[in-house]
Amino acid sequence: MLLRKKIKPMCAYCQHSADAGNNLRICKKRGLVKEEHSCRRFKYDPLERPPVTPKAPDFSKYDKTDFSL
Repeated sequence: MLLRKKIKPMCAYCQHSADAGNNLRICKKRGLVKEEHSCRRFKYDPLERPPVTPKAPDFSKYDKTDFSL
């Protein structure tokens, strides 16, 4: 997901913005805007994207004998 070629431009992932809370961003170019906003100065910053949390493994299909030597 991080390395997709086509990222929908939004201020939430822009290099020129910073988090202001309550779904708002402070943009160096436009000022206070919503996270969904975008402009022609959009520059993608992969560090602005929240990481995807992996699912916990399901060990219910194993029993104690599977983990013994």
